[in-house]
Amino acid sequence: MVIRRPLSAAAALAAAASVALATPAAASPPGTKDVTAVLFEWNYASVAKECTDTLGPAGYGYVQVSPPAEHIQGPQWWTSYQPVSYRIAGRLGDRSSFQNMVGTCHAAGVKVVVDTVINHMSAGSGTGTGGSAYSKYDYPGLYSIYDFDDCTAQVTNYQDRWNVQHCELVGLADLDTGEEYVRRTIAGYMNDLLSLGADGFRIDAAKHIPAEDLANIKSRLSNPNAYWKQEVVYGAGEAVQPTEYTGNGDVQEFRYAYDLKRVFNNENLAYLKNYGEGWGYLSSSVAGVFVDNHDTERNGSTLDYKDGANYTLANVFMLAWPYGAPDINSGYEWSDADAGPPNGGRVVACWQDGWKCQHKWPEIKSMVAFRNATRGQAVTDWWDDGADAIAFGRGGRGYVAINHESYALTRTYQTSLPAGTYCNVQNNTPVTVNGSGQFTATLGSNTALALYTGKSSC
Repeated sequence: MVIRRPLSAAAALAAAASVALATPAAASPPGTKDVTAVLFEWNYASVAKECTDTLGPAGYGYVQVSPPAEHIQGPQWWTSYQPVSYRIAGRLGDRSSFQNMVGTCHAAGVKVVVDTVINHMSAGSGTGTGGSAYSKYDYPGLYSIYDFDDCTAQVTNYQDRWNVQHCELVGLADLDTGEEYVRRTIAGYMNDLLSLGADGFRIDAAKHIPAEDLANIKSRLSNPNAYWKQEVVYGAGEAVQPTEYTGNGDVQEFRYAYDLKRVFNNENLAYLKNYGEGWGYLSSSVAGVFVDNHDTERNGSTLDYKDGANYTLANVFMLAWPYGAPDINSGYEWSDADAGPPNGGRVVACWQDGWKCQHKWPEIKSMVAFRNATRGQAVTDWWDDGADAIAFGRGGRGYVAINHESYALTRTYQTSLPAGTYCNVQNNTPVTVNGSGQFTATLGSNTALALYTGKSSC
C-alpha cells in the first residue's frame, strides 16, 4: 500500500478554501472565433509558421499543440503521452521554441491550447527525451512512490468509479491527484505554461481524474479562467459521466463524432435536423466537438481522412452547425497506428511527407470564416429531401447546402439572406440571391455550397 504524505491542518484548510473560491469555468473558447486547429504532433516551429501562413488568415481562433513535456524515448506518437518530467524537452521542441511559437501565434491572432498530460506519468524506466533518468513511480526531483495511487493494476471495470480513477490507464503510473503535493506540482506545471503565454488546456484522460481534483488544480492557476477542455469519453451506464466535469469547463462530446460517422456512412443526413442537445448530448455551451481526433481515427470509432467525401462533408456540417466548439483534427497519414510523426514532427509543407493538413483543405478552411460570420445565429430555413440532401440557413448571415446523394441535385433554395451576389466558398463560384431570398443551384454528388454575408466576390 502506498503511504501518502500527511497533510497539515493549515494546508488542508488552504486546499478547501481554494476550491470554495474557484472562479466559475469559462464555457467554450472565449472570443468570437471558436474553431481550434489541432495540429497533432507538429513541432512547435512548424506550428508557429502555420499560425502566420494559414490559421490566422483563415480565422481559426485557437491552435492545439501536442504535450510540451519531457517524455519517454521512442518513435511512436504515444511516447508524447508518457511524461517523465515537466521540463519542455520533448520531440516537438524545447522551452524556447514553445515560447516563440506562442508569441508568433498570438501575433497572428491565434490563441494556444496545450494538450496536457496530468493523470499519469510513464510506464517502464530509462532516460527521457531531455536526459532525465526515471523509473516507474520514481521521477527524481518531481515525484516518488508516495505520490501515486494505491492501485497498481490496470483499469479494467468502467462500472466501478474507484477502479477508473485510482487504477492505471494502460499500465501508466497513476498520480494521486487527491494529494496536496501532487495538486500543487501539477498546478505549478500548468502555471509555467501560462507564464509562457498559453491560453488554455486540453486535459488528457480527464475521466480518470475525479472532477473535484481537477477543480482544485484549476483553482490554483494564475488564470483560473484559462480555457479548459476535458477528455471524458461517454460510455452508457458507466460510473463516470461527462456531465460531472462541466463545472470545470468544456467537455469533449464523443457521441457527436460517433453519431456523425453512422449518419454519414449508413443513415440519412435528414436526421441531423436537431443535432446536438436534441440527441441527448451535453449543453452546447460546454461541448467540445470534433469529427475525429488522434485516438478515434486510429481505433475506427469515427470518420477519418481515409473516408474521403464523407469525412470532408462531415467537417463542413460541423463548422456550419451551431453546436459546441469545434476541433479540426490535422495529422498525418498512417498505416501503422503506432507510427509517430513524419520528420520527427517537422512540417516542411502541407501535403508532403505524409502530412494531411486537414485544417487547410479548401472545403474545410473556407468554413471557418463562415462560422465566424454566422456566430450567434440560429438555424433557419431547414430543407431536406428525406434522405441525404440537406440545406439550412444561419439567420440572415449564411446558408449551407450539402448533397450527399449519389446524383447531382438542382433546385431552388429559400434563404433569409439579403438580395445580392455571394461567393460559394466551397468552389469559389458566384451565386445570386434574389429579392425573395431565393437562388437556384446545381450541387454535384458529395459536394456542398456555403454562402455568407461579407463574402460577395470569389
